[in-house]
Amino acid sequence: MNLQYKSFYWCLGTTSFRTQNFNKKIEQQLALLRAFWSHEDNRGKDWSASDKIQTGYYNFLHTAGFISGNAKNKPKDAREKTSGLVSLGLIDNNRQLTDAGIELLNLSEQNHFAVDNLLGLPADSFIYFKQLLKTSLEVDTKIVRPFIITIYLIEKLDGISFDEFTYIVPLCIDRRTTLQAVENIKSLRENKTSLKHIIISRLLSRSNYQVALRYFLKATAITEDIVAEVGINRKSRTYDKVYFPLYNALHKFYVDKDMNAVHEILVAIKKLSNTDTLWQQLLFGKTNLRKIKKSPLKYLQATDFDSANTELKFRRVFFTVMHLIKTQRNLADYFDLNRRYMKTSDILFFKDDTVSLDIIPRHYFASICDRLLEIAFESTPHLTENCPLTKIADFLTPNESDILNGINCEFSLNLQSLRDAGELLDHQRYIRLAHMIDSQFSDEQILHILDLIANREDAEIQKLVTDNADIPTIFEYVLGILWYKVSHKKGKILDFMKLSLDVDLLPKTHAAGGEADIVYEYEQSTFYPAHSLLLEATLADRTNQRRMEMEPVSRHLGNHILRTKNRNSYCVFATNDLNINVVSDFKGRKHQRYYDTSDDNNFVDGMKIIPLQIADLKIILEQKLGYEKLYQIFETAFQSELPPREWRNVCIVQELSSPQR
Repeated sequence: MNLQYKSFYWCLGTTSFRTQNFNKKIEQQLALLRAFWSHEDNRGKDWSASDKIQTGYYNFLHTAGFISGNAKNKPKDAREKTSGLVSLGLIDNNRQLTDAGIELLNLSEQNHFAVDNLLGLPADSFIYFKQLLKTSLEVDTKIVRPFIITIYLIEKLDGISFDEFTYIVPLCIDRRTTLQAVENIKSLRENKTSLKHIIISRLLSRSNYQVALRYFLKATAITEDIVAEVGINRKSRTYDKVYFPLYNALHKFYVDKDMNAVHEILVAIKKLSNTDTLWQQLLFGKTNLRKIKKSPLKYLQATDFDSANTELKFRRVFFTVMHLIKTQRNLADYFDLNRRYMKTSDILFFKDDTVSLDIIPRHYFASICDRLLEIAFESTPHLTENCPLTKIADFLTPNESDILNGINCEFSLNLQSLRDAGELLDHQRYIRLAHMIDSQFSDEQILHILDLIANREDAEIQKLVTDNADIPTIFEYVLGILWYKVSHKKGKILDFMKLSLDVDLLPKTHAAGGEADIVYEYEQSTFYPAHSLLLEATLADRTNQRRMEMEPVSRHLGNHILRTKNRNSYCVFATNDLNINVVSDFKGRKHQRYYDTSDDNNFVDGMKIIPLQIADLKIILEQKLGYEKLYQIFETAFQSELPPREWRNVCIVQELSSPQR
């Protein structure tokens, strides 16, 4: 028997390119591909002609520091690292940059991400948005556009849950299964069906699984080879031989009624490489494994195996459960990839166990939702082009009137143009920001994150904040949130942070970097004059901090004051480890002039730069110091003539900690 694997669900990208700093890595790889093909040894070569060019690209990535380690199959690794970019149309099959890829790389290198479209998307996000609309995959000879299917279901169902996004949406591979998914989700929400039933029904409707099940039921005796064969593993049948001991142990327990076999079940589950946790939870619940081993019968769950008291019933249940769990495992693994790719568009919220559309995109798609299915199951010849929406499909041209009508109806307004919607959208962003701060950035959580940053526990930091930004960017972002609290949540912090933020208002890092300072604007009050505060953050060791940070900080502040003509503006520099020479340099800036390089008569006569460490930031938060008090402390420190080390310790550190305030 030769059972053929045929997929019945889709996934964007590959698990080999499930990378942190996703946007940055894409931009970096586009730049690396351009550099690779421009080398005279590679120019004009065919990517698929031999493994040599692919191995060369792998080695090129390694030399550039883009990857580490030493892959056993370098050509395969090179193909997998780039296949997602091919799917998105940013590079072609020969791994050459397309028009869309070139435009995205240009935006990155120019650090140009401003909004320039009716949908209100940053320039890079708009390119991803258009590419995702065009991206199609082949699933069992069928063509499907995953992004369009996802948007269609979100619109039809007023948002979808994480489980629905994970286990049902990828099952949509044609019009019939998509319309069926709408009804399945409605029934699921009414508790008329279950995820398990939906997946099993879809699975058993496939001809290859039907053939495999008939073969399994008719076998005279079940052997290791038969179990491996009906597992229909897409890589190799040998991977599924591990299910044979589990089959035997379950058979002994449920069919032969050997209660002692429950221990064999636990041993067999442990041998499963990827599905062991799901099998354990199915049979024994989520109890700690140590407790289960002591009293396995105590924790045994009610399952379909309980009624499988005959040979044929047992085989049917085993076959069904094995494939259900394998499918669940794969779909759960793909959740992160599908989310990661789709989030590049910046139109989807993944919050509070719900996937939903942002305001303008939601009303943009509302009037054209049903027409999405016209193009959802066909490929496009325009994938590699940086083309307008109307070229993807004529009905995709944004209709400002329809969008406005939707917004006006939802919020009971009478806006005349999308430009008028700015205040509403801004208000909604700050509502989301307030919710995010309460749920993700409480004082206690920020203090914990600052400790992690100080100790450079990078993996944990990205787990708590976002893995689409590097740690220095996250530090700047957390500093901005902290200062927003210090300023009693007054001011346009989302405008003040010169960071690229995604739709969830979390930071994302780009390959080209650029100045990502925070410029906080303060209006005149009884405590201080009108001024700007530049918040500069860096993470560096003692040796490179002087070289990297002293000149840029003073340059940024000097140029800012020259441009704004406000001599009251100053800078707070925050880092994990202050170098004494950095402190000395900043202290000495009080007595140094900063000149306009084009006009010697235009200069700033002394600048105020206050150096802080992470420990100081923690004190500010713990002591709940408001900006009105900090301004006084910093201004008094600026006027002091103490030597650098004493100046920082006495005028800054001690004052921040002083109970006499």
